[in-house]
Amino acid sequence: MDLLLILEKGFFAAIAALGFAAVGNPSKAAFRYVPIIAFFGNAVRFTLMHYAGLNIAIATFFAAVLAGFIAVGFAYHARYPIEVFAFPALLPMIPGQFAYRSILGMIRFMESTQEVAQEQYVPMIISNLITALLTMFALGVGVAIPLFMCYKASFRMTRGEAK
Repeated sequence: MDLLLILEKGFFAAIAALGFAAVGNPSKAAFRYVPIIAFFGNAVRFTLMHYAGLNIAIATFFAAVLAGFIAVGFAYHARYPIEVFAFPALLPMIPGQFAYRSILGMIRFMESTQEVAQEQYVPMIISNLITALLTMFALGVGVAIPLFMCYKASFRMTRGEAK
């Protein structure tokens, strides 16, 4: 395993997650915890894809489950809703490359006048679209599992509420 490559993927995901977290005007706790969750989630996904041979959707599912459990722990400790930490950390795992290729294939398909060229783009469109949709579904289901399993932790008194 190339540890430096895994750390690099996690590092850049952490930076991206900070940007996604900043958009929602979060608490200061989010800026501490979101990059950690994104780092470990993306590092696990990359490791599962490249060293365990899993496809992107399955690797994303396991990484989202891990990120969800880490977010539960941080949310309980910081006394903020779990979603504040989990969702920005998962956004760097959205499969933009596959969505882009699918849209690009659709555009080329519509521009093409030759039947042979059109037949070439249909499998590309379908393959990339299915991969993107399944990966996003895996993100949603993967993060929902810890949220539902630790449902009561979501309702722990948050900061700012009366004691």
